[in-house]
Amino acid sequence: MKQQSGLAPVDLSEATLASLLDGIHQNKWHASQLLEACLDNIDRHDDPANQVYTARFDRTARAEAAAIDALQKGRVPLGELAGLPIALKVLFDVAGEVTHSGSRWWKQPAQRDALVVSRLRRAGAVITGHTNMTEFAYSGLGLNPYYGTPANPLAPGRISGGSSSGAASAVAHGMAVAAIGSDTGGSVRIPAAFCGLVGFKPSQQRIPREGAFPLSDSLDSIGPIARSVECCARIDAVLAGHRWQPGAPVDLRGRRFVVPTNHMMGGVSPGVAEAFSRSLRALRDSGAYIVEAPAPVLDALPELLEGGGFTAAESYHIHRKWLQQHGDEYDPRVRTRMERGAGISAADYLELLRLRAERKKQADEWLASYDGLLAPTVPVEPPLLTELESDEDYARLNLLILRNPTVANLLDLCAITLPNHRPDDLPSGLMLVGRNGSDGSVLGIAQAMEKALQP
Repeated sequence: MKQQSGLAPVDLSEATLASLLDGIHQNKWHASQLLEACLDNIDRHDDPANQVYTARFDRTARAEAAAIDALQKGRVPLGELAGLPIALKVLFDVAGEVTHSGSRWWKQPAQRDALVVSRLRRAGAVITGHTNMTEFAYSGLGLNPYYGTPANPLAPGRISGGSSSGAASAVAHGMAVAAIGSDTGGSVRIPAAFCGLVGFKPSQQRIPREGAFPLSDSLDSIGPIARSVECCARIDAVLAGHRWQPGAPVDLRGRRFVVPTNHMMGGVSPGVAEAFSRSLRALRDSGAYIVEAPAPVLDALPELLEGGGFTAAESYHIHRKWLQQHGDEYDPRVRTRMERGAGISAADYLELLRLRAERKKQADEWLASYDGLLAPTVPVEPPLLTELESDEDYARLNLLILRNPTVANLLDLCAITLPNHRPDDLPSGLMLVGRNGSDGSVLGIAQAMEKALQP
């Protein structure tokens, strides 16, 4: 990218949204300059065979950036995200663009922006494009047979995680400064953890899903992927229709956290276990009180997943006619999982709803004694692509990788993942889970944890 005369160079590899916004407000750089840095990184790193972006919005993005520059030059007050290049998972409607959700047969352009996209635009965000994903968001691994599998910048040859694979890869590559994903069983937090980033899953009711292609109405949430907790908090506020304000610093001294000894700690790899233990030591050194105890509600979660659970039942309801018309054009691994929903009767589904209501109440009562639950975001490091070649290995690793983050979706809790690996280690994440509606508190505590985890 050619440097504009008199302006400072922009390094997106470590930049936070706060530092980039300060640079724009102080005229160190222009919004157009930030955008061109991202577009240069797309040109440099995106692979046509394994796409990070399935559609680039260069023309409209340059118009948006130029408008921000004109407003800044005229000293007009700017929006909360003015000039920041942000990517969208390709299940969010953008007027005139095809929301194909990673499929090869969906061709219909969207008529209007999704509500969260409208809110981003009003806040001044520059929308860079649509990013790759697992077809129709139905996997935690991020593979896509039609658009390829986005590269993991931190771990070559390994997956970037899913289903928001392109969203995390775009941020880690500097192709955008943040991205918006969806999270049905960890699809924001898994790729964030695998790419060394922060990913936030809010309480489901916090962010409206109008204009987002659904997978499971009961479990879908919308959340940001970015480089810091504060970055995610800024974006979350815009998505929720709130005005972001920096919160008072949180002191970890006296805060109570629980590490469940059941369900979430089995099958943890040695590397992830070491990173998790190191994180707990750092938090205890900062004054946090951490107990390890069984969580009875977790032992009951498998009953909510029988036969594919909500995701199979609700995705089959959405896709049942399309599967008859386009079944041969679906990713076979996705189609097989959706078709399990055909075996879930109306009575079975109503029983799932009843059981989930009970488990949500049980979880809320249990978590009331703590400031949050701590666990490895994912029990293992990002697998090699070669480990996922057989359907059997794919299914086994998909279930393992989804297991921990899915807890927050099934119980309608909010959760965030923080990178907790050493620079030379494979990436991993520390997950903090909070009660439904405690989003602001969880974000504040996570900022304090982020500081405590820094070397």
